Amino acid sequence: MVLEGLGKSLRNVLGKISGASSVDDELIKEISKDLQRALLQADVNVQLVLKLTSKVQERALNEKPPAGKSPKEHVIGIIYDELVSLLDNGEGLHLKPQKIMMVGLYGQGKTTTCGKLANYFMKKGFTVGLIGADVYRPAALDQLSQLGQKVGAEVYGEPGEKNAAKIVKNGMAAFKDKKIVIVDTSGRHALEDDLIQELKDIDAAAKPDERVLVLDSQVGQQAGPQAEAFHAAVGVTGVILTKMDGTAKGGGALSAVSKTDARIVFIGTGEHIRDLEPFDANRFISRLLGMGDLSYLAQIAKDEFAGDESVEQASKNMLSGKFTLVDMYQQMAAVTKMGPLQKVMSMLPGMSSMEDKIDYDESQKRLAQFRVIMDSMTLQEKEQPAIIKGKRIDRIAAGSGVEPKDVRLLLKQYNQSRKMMGTIGKDRKMRKKLMKQFGDMDADMGQ
Repeated sequence: MVLEGLGKSLRNVLGKISGASSVDDELIKEISKDLQRALLQADVNVQLVLKLTSKVQERALNEKPPAGKSPKEHVIGIIYDELVSLLDNGEGLHLKPQKIMMVGLYGQGKTTTCGKLANYFMKKGFTVGLIGADVYRPAALDQLSQLGQKVGAEVYGEPGEKNAAKIVKNGMAAFKDKKIVIVDTSGRHALEDDLIQELKDIDAAAKPDERVLVLDSQVGQQAGPQAEAFHAAVGVTGVILTKMDGTAKGGGALSAVSKTDARIVFIGTGEHIRDLEPFDANRFISRLLGMGDLSYLAQIAKDEFAGDESVEQASKNMLSGKFTLVDMYQQMAAVTKMGPLQKVMSMLPGMSSMEDKIDYDESQKRLAQFRVIMDSMTLQEKEQPAIIKGKRIDRIAAGSGVEPKDVRLLLKQYNQSRKMMGTIGKDRKMRKKLMKQFGDMDADMGQ
């Protein structure tokens, strides 16, 4: 999970508030110190930390809770608001036809991010063209071509050509019918005069709608000065922070960039091609504080399973009381496809409080094992799990290379899930609401 250490520290602060007998001056001062410690450990600038905690303290001591809110809920709300305010600096990239010019120094993950961004827009239904205008790094065009092939995006490049602006001009002509055109540019170890001039020439040839700076979040607070320098040189309109999943300095990079003129539009959260998330301060803080992010989870599901009728039908069966092992198999496959289990679970409200109790690697292996076991069942057994007893259990275990106890564990898990779904099915109000969501999703997928 992104900024896992910071998230855990912040959730401890909220737990201290919830567990307090009352909200008084001493508690406010104590949680202010805890907030300071958590944010400083995440590399957030000292002045920003002091400003935020001072604001939290002032509001918590002087503001009266609004009607319907307890003092504890009010203080938690204040912390949420101020954290969002620290990182919020504008909207992400709009879902519309556009030309995007990617800029950045060497080693920041720029070319890989071009592929991730292409994948993001293609999942939204846009046609995408990638232009390889990095004329200095020998393997840049090959890497871009491999990424384009992986996501299904067309790539334009001119091997051996050293005039980047010429390549971009020809690429724009070749991709005149593409809804999204992404230009990968050269990098340097520093923002030197020749790089600035080349970027200006490319800018004149591409006439981009967005100039997006790619920054490695491991640079921490130095992300701010780098963003400002690129902005002064070429007019950066957005920033993508890469490697947010593998650094303790992510808080510093996020907070530093948020104070520049360039807005944060995406964060890179892993090595997989899908590990690029639109940045939204409200949703980001919600996940950090353990409040989940169901809207983004639903969006991932919609993007990953558009047109996959088996997954949609399994979800509907779960709510209608017709839940079988066939449906359970589809749901397990869906969870696996959506990414690492820990990432999926972090989007569910309250699940972060169980992170120390869940062995995610073991749970991921268990899901894979369950699917292997079900592959050894007949269709009748999967549709009528009640018949799986005695010799059937032994046969299934032998066929899948597991012990009979593992088959029984799967059946126990299935019965628990079926019971839970039955409870939801009896709640007419909840069932109607969830079925409506699936209906809305069907409509969106059919567009």
